[in-house]
Amino acid sequence: MARKLRNVVLVDDNETTSFLNNRLLSRLEVADQVHTFSKAEQAYQQIWGGSKGEVPAEDAPDLVFVDLKMPGMDGFEFLKLYSALPDSVREQTVMAVLTTSMHAADTARVAQ
Repeated sequence: MARKLRNVVLVDDNETTSFLNNRLLSRLEVADQVHTFSKAEQAYQQIWGGSKGEVPAEDAPDLVFVDLKMPGMDGFEFLKLYSALPDSVREQTVMAVLTTSMHAADTARVAQ
Protein backbone atom coordinates (compact mmCIF):
# COMPACT_ATOMS: atom_id res chain seq x y z
CA MET A 1 0.00 0.00 0.00
CA ALA A 2 1.29 3.46 -0.93
CA ARG A 3 2.01 5.87 1.89
CA LYS A 4 -0.46 8.63 2.57
CA LEU A 5 0.42 12.22 1.85
CA ARG A 6 0.76 14.25 5.00
CA ASN A 7 -0.78 17.50 3.80
CA VAL A 8 -2.67 18.49 0.63
CA VAL A 9 -3.85 22.02 -0.21
CA LEU A 10 -6.69 22.99 -2.56
CA VAL A 11 -6.74 26.59 -3.84
CA ASP A 12 -9.97 27.38 -5.69
CA ASP A 13 -12.48 30.21 -5.46
CA ASN A 14 -15.38 27.95 -6.49
CA GLU A 15 -16.98 26.51 -3.34
CA THR A 16 -18.63 23.61 -5.17
CA THR A 17 -15.40 22.56 -6.86
CA SER A 18 -13.49 22.79 -3.58
CA PHE A 19 -16.15 20.78 -1.77
CA LEU A 20 -16.15 18.03 -4.42
CA ASN A 21 -12.34 17.83 -4.63
CA ASN A 22 -12.06 17.77 -0.84
CA ARG A 23 -14.66 15.02 -0.64
CA LEU A 24 -12.92 12.99 -3.34
CA LEU A 25 -9.54 13.24 -1.59
CA SER A 26 -11.17 12.27 1.71
CA ARG A 27 -12.87 9.23 0.21
CA LEU A 28 -9.66 8.13 -1.48
CA GLU A 29 -7.87 8.50 1.86
CA VAL A 30 -4.74 9.82 0.15
CA ALA A 31 -3.88 12.48 2.75
CA ASP A 32 -3.86 12.93 6.49
CA GLN A 33 -4.97 16.56 6.11
CA VAL A 34 -6.63 18.53 3.32
CA HIS A 35 -6.69 22.32 3.61
CA THR A 36 -8.85 24.48 1.38
CA PHE A 37 -8.31 28.13 0.45
CA SER A 38 -10.61 30.29 -1.66
CA LYS A 39 -7.95 32.99 -2.20
CA ALA A 40 -4.53 32.35 -3.67
CA GLU A 41 -2.97 35.23 -1.72
CA GLN A 42 -4.10 33.73 1.56
CA ALA A 43 -2.88 30.25 0.59
CA TYR A 44 0.55 31.49 -0.50
CA GLN A 45 0.97 33.60 2.64
CA GLN A 46 -0.08 30.71 4.88
CA ILE A 47 2.20 28.18 3.19
CA TRP A 48 5.33 30.15 2.27
CA GLY A 49 4.85 33.82 3.11
CA GLY A 50 5.62 33.78 6.83
CA SER A 51 9.34 33.14 6.47
CA LYS A 52 9.62 34.81 3.04
CA GLY A 53 10.11 31.33 1.61
CA GLU A 54 13.72 31.20 2.79
CA VAL A 55 13.30 28.00 4.78
CA PRO A 56 10.89 25.17 3.95
CA ALA A 57 7.97 25.23 6.34
CA GLU A 58 7.81 22.12 8.51
CA ASP A 59 4.21 21.65 7.50
CA ALA A 60 4.68 22.56 3.83
CA PRO A 61 2.14 20.63 1.78
CA ASP A 62 3.17 17.56 -0.15
CA LEU A 63 0.75 18.50 -2.93
CA VAL A 64 -1.01 21.73 -3.95
CA PHE A 65 -3.89 21.91 -6.42
CA VAL A 66 -4.36 25.47 -7.71
CA ASP A 67 -7.10 26.84 -9.96
CA LEU A 68 -5.88 29.08 -12.77
CA LYS A 69 -8.78 31.52 -13.00
CA MET A 70 -9.52 33.31 -9.72
CA PRO A 71 -10.19 36.91 -8.73
CA GLY A 72 -7.28 38.77 -7.15
CA MET A 73 -4.13 36.66 -7.40
CA ASP A 74 -4.84 34.00 -10.01
CA GLY A 75 -3.21 30.61 -10.38
CA PHE A 76 -0.65 31.94 -12.84
CA GLU A 77 0.59 34.51 -10.33
CA PHE A 78 0.60 31.86 -7.59
CA LEU A 79 2.76 29.59 -9.77
CA LYS A 80 5.11 32.48 -10.62
CA LEU A 81 5.69 33.22 -6.93
CA TYR A 82 6.14 29.51 -6.22
CA SER A 83 8.71 29.14 -9.02
CA ALA A 84 10.74 32.02 -7.51
CA LEU A 85 11.14 30.16 -4.20
CA PRO A 86 14.50 28.50 -3.48
CA ASP A 87 14.92 24.93 -4.76
CA SER A 88 15.09 23.62 -1.19
CA VAL A 89 11.58 24.97 -0.60
CA ARG A 90 10.06 23.93 -3.94
CA GLU A 91 11.29 20.35 -3.64
CA GLN A 92 8.97 19.88 -0.63
CA THR A 93 5.80 20.37 -2.69
CA VAL A 94 4.33 19.07 -5.95
CA MET A 95 2.13 21.59 -7.78
CA ALA A 96 -0.90 20.56 -9.85
CA VAL A 97 -3.14 22.87 -11.86
CA LEU A 98 -6.93 22.68 -11.81
CA THR A 99 -8.74 24.33 -14.68
CA THR A 100 -11.71 23.98 -16.96
CA SER A 101 -9.93 26.08 -19.59
CA MET A 102 -9.51 24.43 -22.95
CA HIS A 103 -7.32 27.23 -24.31
CA ALA A 104 -3.93 26.13 -25.64
CA ALA A 105 -2.48 29.46 -24.50
CA ASP A 106 -3.33 28.62 -20.88
CA THR A 107 -1.65 25.23 -21.17
CA ALA A 108 1.46 26.77 -22.68
CA ARG A 109 1.57 29.46 -20.00
CA VAL A 110 1.35 26.85 -17.23
CA ALA A 111 4.19 24.87 -18.80
CA GLN A 112 6.44 27.94 -18.54
